[in-house]
Amino acid sequence: MKINYKPKGTCSTDIELEIQDGRVEKVVFKGGCNGNLQGISSLVKGMRVEDVISRLEGIRCGTRSTSCPDQLCKALRTLTSV
Repeated sequence: MKINYKPKGTCSTDIELEIQDGRVEKVVFKGGCNGNLQGISSLVKGMRVEDVISRLEGIRCGTRSTSCPDQLCKALRTLTSV
């Protein structure tokens, strides 16, 4: 399953996701802190969706109430019932 998610409250402007059999196959962030977001994308590849959510949900960026990893979790929640 593939989706595009528009994050809110972050520097990234788009998250492209590919999920297969409950695992993250691909994540691409547009905008934001390129090196960090490439690292996150690489680290979550192959992980179960619920594991990504349990590790990254609620992370904040500075004084913001959310972050790119937190928005990734919001996107994953739109795909699943987790």
